[in-house]
Amino acid sequence: MDSVSQPDTPAGEPPSPSSNVLGVLIAVLTLTLPLFVVAHFSAATAELEQPPTFSVPASAGR
Repeated sequence: MDSVSQPDTPAGEPPSPSSNVLGVLIAVLTLTLPLFVVAHFSAATAELEQPPTFSVPASAGR
């Protein structure tokens, strides 16, 4: 199985600086955004009120 892949730019032309910056920005967001989202929602659930707990009285006959 031979797969031939052609680059988007011709061989003699370097990629533009804006595409390099865009690639770095996407990589940084891909790595950091999930961490911030998980941290935000895990902190938000810690602030929820806990449901009240009720104790059942023990019967005197046992």
